Amino acid sequence: MRSQVAPNAPMSHGSADHPDGPPGWFADGVVYEIYPQSFADSNGDGIGDLRGVIDHLDHLAWLGVDVIWFNPCFASPFRDAGYDVEDYLAIAPRYGTNEDMMELVRAARERGMRVLLDLVAGHTSIEHPWFQASATDPGDDRYIWADRPGPGLVRSPGSRPGWYLRNFFDEQPALNFGYAHPDHREPWRQPADAPGPTANREALKEIIGFWLDKGVAGFRVDMAFSLVKDDDDLDATAALWREIRAWMRGAYPDAVLVPESDEAQTPGVGARGGFDADFALVIHREHSALFNNGGAGVLPWQDGAEPCYFDAHADPATGGRALVEFLRLWHARLDASGPDRLVVLPTSDHDFSRLACGGREGDELRAIFTFLLTWGSIPSIYYGDEIGMRYLPGLPDVEGSVWDPRFNRAGCRTPMQWDAEAPNAGFSSAEPERLYLPLDPRADRPAVAQQRADDASLLCFVRDLIALRRATPALRTTARTRVLAAGYPLVYLRGSDHLVVVNPRRDAVEVRVDGLDGRDASLLLGSGVVVAGSTVSAAGHAHAVLSLA
Repeated sequence: MRSQVAPNAPMSHGSADHPDGPPGWFADGVVYEIYPQSFADSNGDGIGDLRGVIDHLDHLAWLGVDVIWFNPCFASPFRDAGYDVEDYLAIAPRYGTNEDMMELVRAARERGMRVLLDLVAGHTSIEHPWFQASATDPGDDRYIWADRPGPGLVRSPGSRPGWYLRNFFDEQPALNFGYAHPDHREPWRQPADAPGPTANREALKEIIGFWLDKGVAGFRVDMAFSLVKDDDDLDATAALWREIRAWMRGAYPDAVLVPESDEAQTPGVGARGGFDADFALVIHREHSALFNNGGAGVLPWQDGAEPCYFDAHADPATGGRALVEFLRLWHARLDASGPDRLVVLPTSDHDFSRLACGGREGDELRAIFTFLLTWGSIPSIYYGDEIGMRYLPGLPDVEGSVWDPRFNRAGCRTPMQWDAEAPNAGFSSAEPERLYLPLDPRADRPAVAQQRADDASLLCFVRDLIALRRATPALRTTARTRVLAAGYPLVYLRGSDHLVVVNPRRDAVEVRVDGLDGRDASLLLGSGVVVAGSTVSAAGHAHAVLSLA
């Protein structure tokens, strides 16, 4: 049968080099996100720590990871799992010490990996000394203080009268980076160059420099474009980040800075802010069009569970429309930022359902990984997705995992499953009731040890894909990507001679593709795909990378 959705005009991105972009270690790297509470517990307290990560660096090197991205590791009361920072310059004691982080950075570099930290730039914890001082000093404007109640405003907990602006939880007071449109009737709406906002920009530089001096390779910035308030076009916030990025390029030319941002809402803002790449996060429409099958429930910022392309049970028409929506958004990003713009595209993350959710698991994930590791974006693998760890519904609210009754983030934050035959799946020696979160209770839960011993496992397949990507420039970020068929199957050309075919559905499909006549296709990795002349046949869950001659 023919593809149900005609492809858009040929799409391409990438170029021969990135003259003004990040260093090659990041541009062609594979990122691995670690939620530190849940990766590996070395001391038996039930909570993951940095020593546990150090103990498993050889596994990440075996997998082929280039960049480790940590969720916040800084001192915190953990009202929001570390996204409420009490001290930016100190590792949280539950994870270890600053020296442990430095050892981890050195050990990772020895294995060819670099470390990115998560920078929470827009707010702190109410326990931060800055806020403790601000709550007692009416002249302190490091935070946004109003003289009247209103949306997002929380009554002062100290001797200072008034209300402070929060981000998310009440315990996360917003740092003052100014307003794009000051208003004399509301004197707390200060301009971005006022003393308080200026002091906060300088503080960000101090924090960044502190960790870069210790060997950290860069930062992913949490809610990067929420800093300057009432900034609809984000010009003021982009200018703030350009200033910081220009300073970084002079002082730390090999470091990278990547934002959490919604390019679909404001295309091109990451490039305008001087960031090294965009981040197509799971909360955004691009990622949801690909992977959101509603398995974790409706997200607070969504109207409903949208159909997605990588759903084995998707109706061909709705799944095809989801793919066209992804391509439209991808085009808009490249049109706004240029065809060479780098984009990090993750499997999942700490705020959303895993790839394995809503019944999607096992062989269905191979087509997804084939796409993510060959599309031309920078792939980011959320810990455990490479073995098919499942999203677990019905877990308790732990450290702010439920900030809306419709969605519990705990289900994607469960302990890493290292060995199916070990207590607590090898995550911790603690008693089960002391674990940070419960383990997947199913007897067939996937685990690293068993999959490493099985050459046919998902883990070994992902490792082979990463190795193929590393060995094949046409599969990395600099080669052109051209969509030949946008439907089921999805067929695209990388460079001039590498063909990728994925069919997420369980039903076999067939499509005619112009330009393949007279070219021989040799399978490099995958299964279920046959290319005969201009006809591409794909079995259910087919996935393949082929070389064209």
